[in-house]
Amino acid sequence: MGQLIQAEIQYITPAEARDYHIGSILNGGGSFPGKNKHASVDDWVALADAFYEASMDTSGDRLAIPIIWGTDSVHGVNNVFGATIFPHNIGLGATRNPELIRKIGAVTALETAVIGIPWTFAPTLAVVRDDRWGRAYEGYSEDPAIVMAYAAEMVSGLQGVPGTDGFLHDSKVLATAKHFLGDGGTVGGVDQGDNVADDSELFEIHGQPYVAAIAAGVRTIMVSYSSSRGRKMHGNPYLLTDILKGRMGFDGFLVGDYNGHGQLPGCSNASCAAAINAGIDMIMVPEAWKEFYANTLAQIEGGEIPMSRVDDALRRILRVKFEARLFEAGRPSSRRYAGRTALLGSAESRALARQAVRESLVLLKNNDAILPLARKQTVLVAGNSANDIARQSGGWTLTWQGTDNENADFPGAQSVFGAIEEIVSTAGGVATLSVDGEFAQKPDVAIVVWGEPPYAECFGDRKHLNYDANDPASLALLKKLKSAGIPVVSVLLSGRPLWVNPHLNQSDAFVAGWLPGSEGAGIADVLFESVTNEINYDFKGKLSFSWPRTVHQNALNVGSEPYDPLFAYGYGLTYGDVTQVSNDLPVDIGDAIFAHDTTPMGDSCAD
Repeated sequence: MGQLIQAEIQYITPAEARDYHIGSILNGGGSFPGKNKHASVDDWVALADAFYEASMDTSGDRLAIPIIWGTDSVHGVNNVFGATIFPHNIGLGATRNPELIRKIGAVTALETAVIGIPWTFAPTLAVVRDDRWGRAYEGYSEDPAIVMAYAAEMVSGLQGVPGTDGFLHDSKVLATAKHFLGDGGTVGGVDQGDNVADDSELFEIHGQPYVAAIAAGVRTIMVSYSSSRGRKMHGNPYLLTDILKGRMGFDGFLVGDYNGHGQLPGCSNASCAAAINAGIDMIMVPEAWKEFYANTLAQIEGGEIPMSRVDDALRRILRVKFEARLFEAGRPSSRRYAGRTALLGSAESRALARQAVRESLVLLKNNDAILPLARKQTVLVAGNSANDIARQSGGWTLTWQGTDNENADFPGAQSVFGAIEEIVSTAGGVATLSVDGEFAQKPDVAIVVWGEPPYAECFGDRKHLNYDANDPASLALLKKLKSAGIPVVSVLLSGRPLWVNPHLNQSDAFVAGWLPGSEGAGIADVLFESVTNEINYDFKGKLSFSWPRTVHQNALNVGSEPYDPLFAYGYGLTYGDVTQVSNDLPVDIGDAIFAHDTTPMGDSCAD
């Protein structure tokens, strides 16, 4: 029974894990050893050792089955102080570089292995169909073809290739394809909402990435909070058992999401036979795991949960534990890469992340070829995200929401301003930071870095995509600089395309920077010329999400009709293009709600 339970490290001790034969633990977003955000590599490994040793205790004729720890390494090992933070998936989708994705998976696996954890809850394979969704940045694209291609590469990077000696060995970790199925296609983009697509659309749009992940050998799949045609996925035997395990042939194990089972009718966090009967093999029950254990045991003994279902779940969990070599690996601290602090946030890992940032940038506007910029000039750097590594990293970074972080929480990282200052000052120029755009001496150019604050899950849900309604100060800043006759380069840091026509009109150049992570230097690399006044790095990014022309285009997807974006799927200028974007884009938004509704993000969380 205990093998079917996954508990959270804040709510279980190693001794309890031993006594209940618990099969798995996790650290949720913002959870660390000792509740310390700055926990060291040694702290992580020591706790992993403690749980492992408890699970392998054979005193009293106990059976030794190694516990498995899962963590959200979703854009690098983002829970760990000092780790490399890669761009979020929306930026990686713009790179159109599957080989890069595999390399990022390999580095993420290595840095996860350094802290002694053998399992990550990644990659997210959501095909995002409504950009108001608070998890849009966790998706690679609105196009299932990109997500499908990336699914295979990320799984292979994390796990290795099945049938080879390197599969799930040493520097590799178990991957998790999530969240099955259709979480990116809910009505209105509401997190944990309802996907009303029929089976054909579910398979052709949302199912394709799972086909690729299974073919690449993914060993675990996480079930979605969302519903399919009104039925919660955590209680959907048709999709979980008949389709995924049956027709799609998935022989790994299914893990539930954080208390997702408790949302089923007739269930609670402490009791839910329906989720196990539907096909979930391991129940993520962070806090109420003792009650869940007792209730589920009674349900098995009473026949409400068939023993055949328990045997199937246990068989799948044990199979994966054997495949992950946990029975032979020994305590985490004895494993090849565990505890090797120098590998966490190494120069090589950061160089790869910096490359990913460069290739993710999408140039939307470059009127009169203002970019690239000369290094030796006076540069004003402004905007709410210019010198804020937390904002450039987004949610799922140290804390669950990515909030309550400051630059000191990211050792070895570099803000966009820090990178610009370095590249300009070494050439004899001057870069000045002024968040509100004030200046004593008129600069040659202003780079304004602005965008969304960090958020995660339902707290990022929006009623509309009008950026200005939530941050009018950024537009006012652009207007002030433009009216002063200063050339303006906008760098928007966001987790989705947004309606920013007024901001585009006030910008000579406009870059979609997404959520680049710890390596702000990747942005400066592309904005500025080389030391010999040539193109240093060209723009390579191409939109993997269509960009809205009007504030009403929330579900704007290539291949759908009508399709009238401002910037189409696949758009992205290079320095060789001479395209002029209008400075008179329409800014009339009609319905007053889009102009004045500043309802905080996450109002759907109350549901």
